[in-house]
Amino acid sequence: MKKLKTILLALLVVATGAAKAQTAAVKPPLLSLEAFAAKLNHAKNAQILDARSAEEFVQNHIKGATNVDAKAATYQQQLDALDKDKPTFVYSIANGRSTVLSRELRAKGFKDVEELPGGLANWIGSGYPIVSTTKKGVSLSKAQFTELTCSSQLVLVDFGSKYCGACKKLVPVLDSLKAKTGFAPKVISIEVYDNTALARELKVNVLPTLVLYQNKKEVWKKQGFSSVAQVEAAVSKNTTGLASLK
Repeated sequence: MKKLKTILLALLVVATGAAKAQTAAVKPPLLSLEAFAAKLNHAKNAQILDARSAEEFVQNHIKGATNVDAKAATYQQQLDALDKDKPTFVYSIANGRSTVLSRELRAKGFKDVEELPGGLANWIGSGYPIVSTTKKGVSLSKAQFTELTCSSQLVLVDFGSKYCGACKKLVPVLDSLKAKTGFAPKVISIEVYDNTALARELKVNVLPTLVLYQNKKEVWKKQGFSSVAQVEAAVSKNTTGLASLK
């Protein structure tokens, strides 16, 4: 009987541990962007953590944020200095690095951790304010952008960033398309970190985003990664009846 109780107790411990591990592995649902912004606005003593690189942080960030880069030598010291009882808001350019940081904070016992849905790209494109150090003359005005979209009958605009992993995967796709003799559109790449006001005005809230303009008019838009076939299909659909593109 004593042996049976010992076995049952051991099984209970194992089951409890497995349940806790499973609970920890499940990522809590993200708030909507509006709910995240409202909670951040009303939170007292909020800790806002920017999980991007120091270089990215200097260019632009949410007001009041602290840069916490996992690759920095002081990373763990920064985490140890935080208050586990204070509401903590985490973001990165999308939801890659912020998800990793959020998971680590919860594992350390932080009670209230919220991750910015869609990351800083979504925050900027949806019109929320940021602190920006982009120098005047670097960013494009809406008029200058419109002029670019008029520079050819077909213009494919790539909104991305050199810091964005998904954007980097799109580079060889665009290079392949530009190298094709029969590919009609003029391809223009826009660094969103240098053009936050433009991204806000055009409501570009996912990186990368491809937009195809035909005779100055937007005819196709695709958020996230796009394959060569997807882009070619969109171009083909919007070139029917178009005058010579030579």
